[in-house]
Amino acid sequence: MKTRKLNHSVYKHQYHLVWGTKYRRKFFKKYVGDEFEHLLYELVKKKYPDLYIEAVNTDQDHVHIQIEIPPTYAVSDVVKRIKWHSSVYLKKKFKFIDRMYINGNIWGVGYYSSTIGLDEETIRKYIEYQGKEEVLQTPSLFE
Repeated sequence: MKTRKLNHSVYKHQYHLVWGTKYRRKFFKKYVGDEFEHLLYELVKKKYPDLYIEAVNTDQDHVHIQIEIPPTYAVSDVVKRIKWHSSVYLKKKFKFIDRMYINGNIWGVGYYSSTIGLDEETIRKYIEYQGKEEVLQTPSLFE
């Protein structure tokens, strides 16, 4: 995980995001998943260049994304934007999806979010050693 910088902060914020299709309908065939992944990378490149996607995968009725989100964004806003853009796009691209969800979003309500960070033990030791001479021997969080 890369350390990134903004004007007044340094961060490593990576998340594992998961959400499912509405009614858990299984429409994510390989070609739909490939198109979703392509859309996601294009969306980030064009509209949200300060987000960084590490990995994307789909199952028949849900998606997994490993993404780095800067502290200037709320995770909920990022998920909302991705879900909205992808719903509109996939319904236009695949008529069978559009027919499943006439006048509605293709995604179920809610999402799962988990942080992906440094080892808990490393952070505990780093905090424990603050102010002690041995601090030079502990790993730096800002390398």
